[in-house]
Amino acid sequence: MKDMRPYNFFFPVGYHQFHKKQLYNFQLNRPYSWGYADYDDLVSVGNRIHDFKDWKSEMTRLADSAFAKGRILNSAFYYRAAEFYTFSDDPDKNFLYDKFSELFYKAIEGDSYEKHKVPYLSGYLPSIRIPSGKTNKGTIIIHGGFDSFIEEFYSIMKYFSNLGYDVIGFDGCGQGAALRKYGITWNIEWEQPINAILDYFELDNVTLIGFSMGGWLSLRASAFIPRIKRVIADGHAIDYMKCYPYFIRELHLWFMRQKRFENFINKMADKKAKANNAQGWITRQSMDITGIYNPMKAFEAVWLAMNEENMFSKRISQDVLLLSSEEDHFVPIKMHKLQKTALVNANSVTDIIFTKKDQAQNHCQIGNVEFALNIMNKWIDGRNSFRSFSEIPLYERL
Repeated sequence: MKDMRPYNFFFPVGYHQFHKKQLYNFQLNRPYSWGYADYDDLVSVGNRIHDFKDWKSEMTRLADSAFAKGRILNSAFYYRAAEFYTFSDDPDKNFLYDKFSELFYKAIEGDSYEKHKVPYLSGYLPSIRIPSGKTNKGTIIIHGGFDSFIEEFYSIMKYFSNLGYDVIGFDGCGQGAALRKYGITWNIEWEQPINAILDYFELDNVTLIGFSMGGWLSLRASAFIPRIKRVIADGHAIDYMKCYPYFIRELHLWFMRQKRFENFINKMADKKAKANNAQGWITRQSMDITGIYNPMKAFEAVWLAMNEENMFSKRISQDVLLLSSEEDHFVPIKMHKLQKTALVNANSVTDIIFTKKDQAQNHCQIGNVEFALNIMNKWIDGRNSFRSFSEIPLYERL
């Protein structure tokens, strides 16, 4: 496969079984669905991965191979994948991040984009602006959530730019280069970095799109910033503790309220953090993005803080598009209705649940990304009249 041309991304349809474990399979499908990875590469590497150590070595080997063949963009995102399950106490983590960043910008040399450093606190929010490829239809701001780099959304940014929007993507608190290069750690008060972006680019009347946990953050920011006129939240939970069954949630909260158990909980969390499983990675990632290397306190700063009360849903007055996926393995579909119900003062609420029929049933529609982007575009452009997924005509679904 020859290298991707960064100005002409292709979003393949289909969620594939690259690995038998969802822990690895989703992270292989993710760059593939965004147009950055080769199918045959992922089939091959999936057979050789059994744990986080294998993941790092095999994805690095794949990146090296792609680079040797001149497939720069593929190589960049294989380095990113290798970095994903590499913990911060591994000296290779920063190397892998730097290789990803270096090769990504090498791959898009000559493309029409601008790099900016938006002043924030004692550092900067690294940002990418892609000017409209056609008559300007307005400005869209894009960001991710718990584990994202803004470069990962470049193909999505190009999609909207090609349709006539000015598009700005940025690394916020605890994300990408904002964290890695400037030490800006996680902060749920997302109105602060968004205001910095709006001020720097002198913007009002914008559409804000937040992916994954970024959906929660985008809604939180909208509650405080009237310059945001439209907000799209894709793949989030209104309250992350409510993702757990009631009994487990209450038991967990009870233990956390008992300060005498803090040392015990931290010891258990440290043990889990070293395991080759999702909980281990989540624990380490929570500590890395917050800079709080106490598992219990890091958990409180992210997972307990991101609740319904702190989102201020009742203050949101904008037009809102809620997107969820029926078989999201991170966020139970019950979160969708809870969020929709909470938006009592929004100017309008359009909610869509993607299904297996559409091959978009996975987290953030990995498997059929372009379908979701088409829906977003129609909604932003005001050409839709539907209020629920079932009302979308079949010819528009396929």
